Amino acid sequence: MSEHARQRPQVTALDGEQPLSYGELLPAIEALAARLLARQVQRLALCGDNSPAWIIADLAAQHAGCVVVPVPGFFSAEQVAHLYARAGIDAVYHADTDTLQAHDGVPAGMPPETAKVTFTSGSTGQPKGVCLTLDHQRRTVLALAERLAPHAGDRHLCVLPFATLLENLAGIYLPLWLGATVVVRPLASLGFTGSSTMDPFRLFQSLNETRPESLILVPELLRLLTLMAGKGLPVPDSLRYIAVGGGKVDPTLLSRAHALGLPVYEGYGLSECGSVVALNVPGDNRPGCAGRPLGHVQLTISERGEIQVRDGVMAGYLGEPTAARTWGTGDLGVLDHDGFLRVSGRAKNLLITAYGRNVNPEWVESVFQACDTLRSVVVFGDGEPSLSAVLVPLPGVDDAALADTVARVNASLPDYARVSHWLRVETPFSADNGLATANGRPRREAIFRTYGDALQQAGQATLAYS
Repeated sequence: MSEHARQRPQVTALDGEQPLSYGELLPAIEALAARLLARQVQRLALCGDNSPAWIIADLAAQHAGCVVVPVPGFFSAEQVAHLYARAGIDAVYHADTDTLQAHDGVPAGMPPETAKVTFTSGSTGQPKGVCLTLDHQRRTVLALAERLAPHAGDRHLCVLPFATLLENLAGIYLPLWLGATVVVRPLASLGFTGSSTMDPFRLFQSLNETRPESLILVPELLRLLTLMAGKGLPVPDSLRYIAVGGGKVDPTLLSRAHALGLPVYEGYGLSECGSVVALNVPGDNRPGCAGRPLGHVQLTISERGEIQVRDGVMAGYLGEPTAARTWGTGDLGVLDHDGFLRVSGRAKNLLITAYGRNVNPEWVESVFQACDTLRSVVVFGDGEPSLSAVLVPLPGVDDAALADTVARVNASLPDYARVSHWLRVETPFSADNGLATANGRPRREAIFRTYGDALQQAGQATLAYS
């Protein structure tokens, strides 16, 4: 950024309520870094909505040499208190009000050279802190730049919360590294209500107002945008590259999105490995795969089919021993003969039916998600003779349309992967109600605890009817 400020000071770095050029950005970062140094801040909690002030604070903290800990806006009060205590927070910066408050935190045990701690949503109630060094973040950004520089364009709109590591590194650091413009809007203005509910019409309006060249989406956002584009909403012709990650995406949905003018490319990554580790790009794209590995990591597949990452691994979890250089991701996948990674799903989610058939629920769910009647679907059936599903329909979809959707999907699947009975629920899965993570991944155990009895009754009714 110093180079950009010197050579291209008038170029807009942050396009927010008040645009900020590269020539203005660097002094703003240095001024806040000086405040942090004067207060002797060592571990900073960073709070607030997506804004230029959030970005300045994030960069200022690392410039000042203190550990920055982004606080997800969807965390409960209990989770925020856990984050503060676990990270030993000694100061809290509220980007929305530009206030810096002292906090009595006990120094936390963290790996040497930790520069950022990103808290994952976690599969249980207490999030885990992933510790990243500056060098790890830098190598990730350089690898992304090498893969994406010819395709990303000069204008990126941030759609995901900044506390999401994927948007933080690939949506903020990467464009700034390349001298591009980061377009920043409050999440509510993009159509978000809470962390996992959104108005796709409002998002489309924002896309046409801001005319970005690149976006980062999770699968649910891609599905909603594709649905709206299919209904005739205009897709801005400025878009050059849309990355989608955070869950398995059906190739049919990707093809439909491309046909509607959404240049979507699937990738794969996880916080423990600094976000992105594999990515498709124009001219090097294989639908159904998550792309080739980035240059800073090595991927291998274990004997049991687990994806393993070497070199691009976190320093460790907060308060736990330093991580090994090779990280078992917990995801199942294969590397094809051309080096493309195909991800089949989480190893722990694998279902084994009463007939001994192995079924990965993400596979079945991705086929359902390609339909235009559903908002969400979660498949169950471990130890059962057949599969079942909890379905969240889109507004206006009646039971007859849902039954037709199930029949059409079942017709495309082998008999052992078909859904025999299902339960309709109206409440979307979200981080706010504890049924999804921040990036939209379903919390399967929580969903089953909530709807398992009703789903079982639906199965008994289906059996009695048949």
